[in-house]
Amino acid sequence: MSWSEWAPGRAVEPSIYAADFARLGEQVSALLQAGARVFHVDVGDGHFIPPVTFGPVVIQAIAPLVHEAGGVLDCHLMVDNPASQIPELAAAGADSVTFHVEVVEAPDEVVALARGLGLGVGVALNPGTPVELAAGAAAGADLVLCMSIVPGYSGQPFMPEALPRIRRLRSILPPSVRLQVDGGIGGRTIADAHEAGASLLVAGSAVFGADDPGEAYRALAAAVGA
Repeated sequence: MSWSEWAPGRAVEPSIYAADFARLGEQVSALLQAGARVFHVDVGDGHFIPPVTFGPVVIQAIAPLVHEAGGVLDCHLMVDNPASQIPELAAAGADSVTFHVEVVEAPDEVVALARGLGLGVGVALNPGTPVELAAGAAAGADLVLCMSIVPGYSGQPFMPEALPRIRRLRSILPPSVRLQVDGGIGGRTIADAHEAGASLLVAGSAVFGADDPGEAYRALAAAVGA
């Protein structure tokens, strides 16, 4: 399967970085019941970003639950050496991986590695990275991820200066390449990000910080017709 089948239109992706890890399986199940099918998994190595987040062990734990319901795991690699981690993530149950253009000298080789393992693949860029650099590295990729916060910690506010960057990316990317936004997406920002050109919208605290994550997910999805 591919992104055209996983999320043919718009999709809100709950980011499990913001989940209550004592209740992770319960919360993922509730979101699957609410209609979520694409889950965002932030993999941090403590170098590219300060915190070490999680990796193959967590993916392996939730992959059967997500896959049984027809869902997918979209892994955002906030790491210095993504090529070294992609095979293990694929074996653990990842469905797609996104690497940062800032740390890769030959993006085409990383794209080919992911493709060879049967994965979807994306290219991410930080707020200070020229959008043209990411667009140029996206040949053969499924998506470009435009960060709307400085990556590292969940719960940061959306950076308004991300909106013109999203618009610029959408104007220069081929229609076949999806545009994803991650950082500060919630009830007050999701519509603006979508209108700027993003069809894949990652939401962490806005979903998992709510009393009812399933209800919060449905509200965000309804706001963009997902």
